Amino acid sequence: MNEYSSQKPGMIQAIAIMCLISGILNIMWGIGLSITLLVGLVTICLIPLGVFAIVVGVFEILYAIELLPDPIRAKKPAQHVAIMEIINIISGNVISLIIGVLSLIFYNDPQVKAYFEAGSQSHPAQ
Repeated sequence: MNEYSSQKPGMIQAIAIMCLISGILNIMWGIGLSITLLVGLVTICLIPLGVFAIVVGVFEILYAIELLPDPIRAKKPAQHVAIMEIINIISGNVISLIIGVLSLIFYNDPQVKAYFEAGSQSHPAQ
């Protein structure tokens, strides 16, 4: 076992768990928005927001699956997922906003940056 895989920072595990939970909640939230029983213009406005929440949820779950194993399979931080979580506030999901901000803060931690840099050097891009 190399040094890269044996010293996985706890913040990476926290990001993975937060993404997994947020992904599940976003999918449920998106389905709820999409199949709302409201009629008229409100429903037409809510369906795209529900679809966006579902897409964000799928991205979160896929990224969490890459971060959970030891060693992780992700080669770099997925800041785009965190930004999508923050943008998801338009659908009314405050939990996603909080997790997106926390993820961006955790990505800027020196240990997390060093871990991703060491990981990208130990297995080059294909």
